[in-house]
Amino acid sequence: MANTKSAQKEARKTAKRALHNRGVKTRLKTLTRKARTALEGDDAAAARKAVDEAVSAYDRAAKTNVVHKNKASRFKSTFNAALNAKS
Repeated sequence: MANTKSAQKEARKTAKRALHNRGVKTRLKTLTRKARTALEGDDAAAARKAVDEAVSAYDRAAKTNVVHKNKASRFKSTFNAALNAKS
């Protein structure tokens, strides 16, 4: 346990941030799953919408350092290539 007041506050902040980041990562996993299933399906418009939504979420997560910017870039590249191959 933290000994000083500032360390206690920092521990509270870290716990709060970790809880928020966990929710963001869960949402990213959900959107990734939706994008993959949409790409496997027949509807190109639904696939475009799902990929765009996931790409936007990855950009926001990378902006706040929840995921590394290179991971977000890799995801965007992979899914946009799959989308272009589908079209």
